[in-house]
Amino acid sequence: MKTILLPFKAFILVCLILLAGLPMAKGQAPADAGSYMSFIGQQYREINKDFLSYTSAVAHGKSARKVENRRQTLMKTVTEARRNIATMGAFQGDKSLRDSTVRYLTISYHVLNDDYGKIMNLEEVAEQSYDAMEAYLLAQEIASRKVSEAGERLQAMEKAFAAKHKVNLVESKDELSEKLEKTGKVNEYQRALYLIFFKNYKQEMYMLDAIQNRNINGIEQNKNSLIQYTQEGLSKLDTIHAFNGDRSLVTATKQMLEFYKQECTQKMAIITDFYLKEENFNKIKKAFEAKREKERTQADVNQYNKALEEMNKGITEFNKTNNQLYASRKDLLENWNKASQNLLDKHTPRSR
Repeated sequence: MKTILLPFKAFILVCLILLAGLPMAKGQAPADAGSYMSFIGQQYREINKDFLSYTSAVAHGKSARKVENRRQTLMKTVTEARRNIATMGAFQGDKSLRDSTVRYLTISYHVLNDDYGKIMNLEEVAEQSYDAMEAYLLAQEIASRKVSEAGERLQAMEKAFAAKHKVNLVESKDELSEKLEKTGKVNEYQRALYLIFFKNYKQEMYMLDAIQNRNINGIEQNKNSLIQYTQEGLSKLDTIHAFNGDRSLVTATKQMLEFYKQECTQKMAIITDFYLKEENFNKIKKAFEAKREKERTQADVNQYNKALEEMNKGITEFNKTNNQLYASRKDLLENWNKASQNLLDKHTPRSR
């Protein structure tokens, strides 16, 4: 019985990087099952290297579109591996491992070509709304799951093939599969926190648009929604543990949500109060100016001056509050982005 190593299953691509075996002529199958399996396994090494390169580039701050050339390289590698395996002969009449591997690589190719092509399109509009961002991240998860599930089926077939032909598989973790597994875990962790952050970030954008448009009803409606989202988000954060002892992104997300909550509960009243005073002054001013000077009473003058004074006081407080919010928001957003990138840089293995 020949013994070969079966590496540990990775997050997306199942690593079947086996130790032995030599290249063979087209359509030719090796004489023993171990070499047959080893040749198939060799096809995965370049796939895993290219895939790690692709996911590492995205994790370290590059969008899917910016690393499109790496996706194209990976698709070519998958196509070549699929072609090499498809031309192999059956082993003693048994085509199960060959055909299962070809099916797996076919699924992998379609995911890279179709699903990741869709992901790039979703990436273009992801930041337009929370639903669009959720769809974008969900598409990434679905694509990963498709290949992962196909890989699990292939791994089961490989074990069955090995048992049938008396090949002893010894499970082990190799460097590539460990890197892929770590990449998957840190990406999943970061995505979960990003969705919590982005839901609140986007809702504040709606509220800021209402402020810009002096839409008091819009401010109130979006403020109430943001309060709800911050409460939901803070509750979720209480259930998220540190990632390998690193709690920096959880902390940064919590600080961001606490800012949004304070902004809504303590600062929005100042904003809306000013707009109400401004609206009141404009009404009084319009009525005051509609009268001829000799028709204006002392009460009219007093009312006008009082409204003007209140509005001017409101402007001072309004500007002070806006400046404070802008400075805090800017610092916290920079801190969140830095924490997010540091998490990925620290915990995502780098590749070529």
